[in-house]
Amino acid sequence: MDTRELLENIKNGTISIEEGERILRRQPFEDLGYAKLDTHRKMRSGFPEVIFCSGKADPFLVEIFGRLLEEEGEAFGTRASEHQYELLREKFPQVQYDTVSRIIKVEKPGKKRIGRIAVCTAGTADIPVAEEASQTAEYFGSNVDRIYDVGVAGIHRLLAHLDVVQEANCIVAVAGMEGALASVLGGLVDKPVIAVPTSVGYGASMGGLSALLTMINSCANGIAVVNIDNGYGAGYIATQINRMAGGSGE
Repeated sequence: MDTRELLENIKNGTISIEEGERILRRQPFEDLGYAKLDTHRKMRSGFPEVIFCSGKADPFLVEIFGRLLEEEGEAFGTRASEHQYELLREKFPQVQYDTVSRIIKVEKPGKKRIGRIAVCTAGTADIPVAEEASQTAEYFGSNVDRIYDVGVAGIHRLLAHLDVVQEANCIVAVAGMEGALASVLGGLVDKPVIAVPTSVGYGASMGGLSALLTMINSCANGIAVVNIDNGYGAGYIATQINRMAGGSGE
């Protein structure tokens, strides 16, 4: 929990003063030997630690997921495989897995979401990265509008959704190939655009490098660029912007 949530729980009696003091005195990370869980991250930054699942040994993943679930009442992992899902489901039957975004999670029911983020893709092949961004933002408490397959090869498809895009507090533009979608969106809105280059494209796209360079060199203003295929990073930053907007756009 974050600091405000802790103080509110102490105030309304859900947590005793003694328990609150114990939480605050606790070491700000839990040393598992092979990993050091940042259990105070939400208190410092407003966001709990998230698990990057790819490459983790099975027993490490199970213990890390379980400890974060115990600490926060929910847990979130990116780049998870179906094998890792089956592994976690044996111990945590409530776990959910999305095969498109490869996100695995246990989420608190009835979570309140605020504001509005628009996540746009150039093509359907960009959707796995876009879903990583969308589901990350939703997990962290943002409302998300998905506007997929609206790339510059048929710009009228984007213009048909212009009112939704312009009402959002932040726009995430996910595109491979030449990555032009971010520049187009940057010229149509007065809100920040987070550009996400994807590794989608033919040989000269160089695994997303072409889109990355296009987005970095955009002549449109208000565009920030994250790493190739980094949907999680885009969803995180979009949530920070959405929170700063004060939840407007609901």
